[in-house]
Amino acid sequence: MIKKCVGDMIFIDPLEELGVNENLSYKEVPVEILHLEVKKLRNKEVTSVKVLWRNLLVEGATWEAEADVMSRYPHLFPSTPPLG
Repeated sequence: MIKKCVGDMIFIDPLEELGVNENLSYKEVPVEILHLEVKKLRNKEVTSVKVLWRNLLVEGATWEAEADVMSRYPHLFPSTPPLG
């Protein structure tokens, strides 16, 4: 016989905290840059960054083009270039 499952309320996240809109969509917001990688092609170099997104685990981080991320989210990059 099947019984009704009553879950723990401590595992339920409020929608306001997650940033869910009325139409059940939410905006992905980057939290930090985890890694920077430069790939060398035949005649140019392509820089990619691994971006950690809000509400996702580290395994859910994605590789994005550095120029694209820098244009949309400049606050993730330091304002001064590293010395050395």
